Amino acid sequence: MNRLAREKSPYLRLHKNDPVDWYPWGEEAFKKAKAENKPIFLSVGYSSCHWCHVMARESFQDPRVAELLNAHFVPVKVDREERPDIDAAYMQALLALTGQGGWPMSLFLTPEGKPFYGGTYFPKEDRLGLPGFKRVLLAVKEAWEKRRERVEEEAQKLAQALEKSVKKGAWSVPEAIHEEVLNRLEALFDPVYGGFGEGPKFPQGPLLLYLLARAATGEKRAEALLRPTLTRMALGGVYDQVEGGFHRYAVDRAWRLPHFEKMLYDNALLARVYLGAWLLFHDPLYLRVARETLDFLLSLRLPEGGFAASLDAESEGEEGAYYALEEGELAGLSELERAYLSPFPFEGRYALSALGEEAVKSRLGEGFPSFLSELKAKLRRIRQAKPKPLRDYKLLVDWNGLALEALAEAGRFLGEPYLQEAKALARRLLALRQGGLLPHAHRLGESTVGLLLDQARVGLGLVALYEATGEWAWLMAAREVLEASRAFKADGWRETLEDLPLPPWTEEGALPSAPSSLALLFFHLGRIFEEEGYLKEAEGLLEEEGGASAPLP
Repeated sequence: MNRLAREKSPYLRLHKNDPVDWYPWGEEAFKKAKAENKPIFLSVGYSSCHWCHVMARESFQDPRVAELLNAHFVPVKVDREERPDIDAAYMQALLALTGQGGWPMSLFLTPEGKPFYGGTYFPKEDRLGLPGFKRVLLAVKEAWEKRRERVEEEAQKLAQALEKSVKKGAWSVPEAIHEEVLNRLEALFDPVYGGFGEGPKFPQGPLLLYLLARAATGEKRAEALLRPTLTRMALGGVYDQVEGGFHRYAVDRAWRLPHFEKMLYDNALLARVYLGAWLLFHDPLYLRVARETLDFLLSLRLPEGGFAASLDAESEGEEGAYYALEEGELAGLSELERAYLSPFPFEGRYALSALGEEAVKSRLGEGFPSFLSELKAKLRRIRQAKPKPLRDYKLLVDWNGLALEALAEAGRFLGEPYLQEAKALARRLLALRQGGLLPHAHRLGESTVGLLLDQARVGLGLVALYEATGEWAWLMAAREVLEASRAFKADGWRETLEDLPLPPWTEEGALPSAPSSLALLFFHLGRIFEEEGYLKEAEGLLEEEGGASAPLP
């Protein structure tokens, strides 16, 4: 058993019995690397990551690989969800080194923490055009021992380039910004299956919320991008047709075959998208998906309050085994049920969708609701006999802030039980504050230091709860959270209170960024309290951070 046995992160604890002499991120690992003149091997992953588990089984649990790692490197393991600041900074380095990112992130660093070589998943032996991890370790060892000066010089150049890339200049919102964004999105739009690009396709919550907001102003171009995407996602395999909630992404253009992990943040954002789409377009499919996604969120409830981070893609070491049907299970369905589910074969199993919904609905007429209810009950009984995927039980405050906003909006428009759930979640999150600041991750009674995004997202959730209830206490709590977040302001707004070897990186991606979230919180409270200073803070954030936003997909 190694040092990770003392960690609270479920992901890190998965590696406590590895023969690798893992260190958690921290001063102890860097001191050892400097004292022994060894490079650091940094492995970043998360508990619902399929390829993280594959690399662990193949390499990190292999005594011969562990012997190489332990003898010539200082191995450091990071949970990307527990430390998104570290993950974001080093992901930019990996992209600069290789042009590709992903998890597991596998980087080799100088003892000072500057990266010089890396990749994502490495098989243990050479396979499918990928170098084997053992060969990589030996090559990096040789480079460090024989060409160390050159290695350190290249690492320093990369660190300087990354530092330069995050420097921000003055920026103002162009007058035609929405037209420009829609032009770019239309160029990427898939007119056959919805979404953007050819695949894999991600349910991009922040982007869909933007399109929803534009459609609500009467912008027909935004509606033409949004509605086909929402409908195809709702009927595709990327949506769990049995228990509700969205998987992380689809590996194909048609949204049929998902990568099966399910994340709290995706589902919190998408619950808001579908609820808003129902309010705007009155499509009963959107309401059904909104309710089922919200109910999936509630299934992640932790015993002590708040919501768990994710569900794994795997069960018993096989991706999708819980969610997909085996041949014999599929044979037990009627012809009409199979037509509704349009089973998609993969690796001896079948992913389920609802692509046959319109045809079956037309055939059954008023009998469709009872058909659907009985089919879902049958499929749930099949699942109950299977081992469940691993649940990551840590509470992530920023993701829970997104869930708070979703539940508050659902409570406002749909009523109970969502409103009471939102209030209970708000009380739980506020109780975690230490010195006025919210933490980032909480598990087994201990918390990690908070990030700027934690403060901003919970603040926005509290504003939404005030709007749903009219109760002044939630608004005052939002203001307290906002004022406490000034601890992150120095020469500009910082993402984290910790100094990292690489500069922090801000982007709009699967999650809204901290600066945009904070700007929105300043705008909301500035309007409500008629605080001119808050409105100027919001404008300043947009001017400072807007030019550094990541490009559109």
